[in-house]
Amino acid sequence: MQLFPFFRKVAILEGISYVLFGITMPLKYIYGILEPNFYVGLIHGLLFLVYCFTGLWCAIKYKWSFLFSAGVFFASLIPFGTFYLEVRYLKGMEV
Repeated sequence: MQLFPFFRKVAILEGISYVLFGITMPLKYIYGILEPNFYVGLIHGLLFLVYCFTGLWCAIKYKWSFLFSAGVFFASLIPFGTFYLEVRYLKGMEV
């Protein structure tokens, strides 16, 4: 599998898991329902690690600038950041 298309898919999946994690937090703390938060949190954590490692791998392989690489990693920390990154930067990128 090609690295860059894989990274784009992981970015979208990580963004979805972040949104789902945000939905399950009120379930845990307001309603006391623990199970969804545990499983979604576990999946989100794994996807976050995969996103960071593949982002670093892409940055090295495709010689991304430090500023762009930092933006890629920063996008994973804000809600909907990976969606914005995908649409604004990664979608039209040729590697």
